[in-house]
Amino acid sequence: MTQRTEHSLGLAAALAAFGFWGFLPLYFHLIGPKVSVWEVLSHRIFWAAIFLAIYTVFSGRLPRLRAVFRSPALLLALTASALCIGLNWVVFLWAVTHGHVLDSSLGYYITPLLNVAMGRIFLGERLRPLQWIAVTLAALGVASMIAAFDTIPWVALTLATAFGCYGLIRKQVAVDSTIGLLTETLLLLPVATALLTWLYERHELTFLHTSLTMDLLLVGAGIVTVVPLLLFATGARRLRLGTLGLLQYLTPTLQFLTGVFLFGEPFTQADGIMFACIWSALVFYSIDALRFNSRKSPK
Repeated sequence: MTQRTEHSLGLAAALAAFGFWGFLPLYFHLIGPKVSVWEVLSHRIFWAAIFLAIYTVFSGRLPRLRAVFRSPALLLALTASALCIGLNWVVFLWAVTHGHVLDSSLGYYITPLLNVAMGRIFLGERLRPLQWIAVTLAALGVASMIAAFDTIPWVALTLATAFGCYGLIRKQVAVDSTIGLLTETLLLLPVATALLTWLYERHELTFLHTSLTMDLLLVGAGIVTVVPLLLFATGARRLRLGTLGLLQYLTPTLQFLTGVFLFGEPFTQADGIMFACIWSALVFYSIDALRFNSRKSPK
C-alpha cells in the first residue's frame, strides 16, 4: 500500500471516528430519558466487553490480554482509568438524554486544553506562550458562565476532567487502545451486573421488557462504543498527531450543532461569551500545535 493510500485510509477512518462520536447524542436520544442512565451505562459496558472480546480473539490479541491480567501494576492503572471512563460515560449519557448536549460539546471542547494544563501540573511539561493564552482563555470562559448564572457548568467540567484523567493515565500505560478498553470494560462488568440486578429487583429493567427496538438499541450501545474506537486506532496509526488534534474538534462541533439546531436547546448570551472564549482558546492551541509539529517534521 502506497504512502498516499495509507494517508487517505487514515484520514477517512479518523473522520469517520470523530463523526461517529459527534453523532452519538442522536443515538442515545433514541433511547431517551425513560430508560435509566444506569441501565444504558450497564448495557454499554456489557456489550462493548463482548464485542471487544470477539474482536480480540479473532485478531490474535488474546496473549496481550493475558499479559495485562498477569501484571498487578497494569491492572491497578487500568482500574483507575476504568473508573474515569465510567464516570465520563454516565455523565455523557445523562447529558444527552436530559437536554444538555451543549454542555456535553463544551466538555469535549475543553478537554484538549485541560490536557495541556494537566501535563503541566502532573508531568512537569512546560507550556509554550500560545498554550498559556489558550488555557487562560478557557478559564475565563468557564469563569464567565459562573459569573453569569452563579452556577458551575458541572456537566462540561466533569466530562473534561474525567476524560482528561483517563488520557493522563492511559498515556503512561503501555497497552494498546483495544486491549486497554477491553480490560476496562471487563473490570467494570461486576458493576454493570450489580446495576442490572438492582434494576431488575426494583422492576425497573427495560431490556426484554418493552420492545425489540429498544432491546436492539441497548445492545447497539456496545457497538457504538467499539466501532469508533477501532476507526480511531486505524487513523491514529496513519496520521500525524497534529492532524488528529485538529480533526478532534469535529466531535464537539457536531454535538454543538445537534444541540442547537436539532434538539433546540437554548443558546444564551452567556453561552455565547463562554463558547467564544473556548473557541478563541482553541485557535491559539491549534496554531501552537501546527507550529510545534512543523518544527518536529523532518525537512
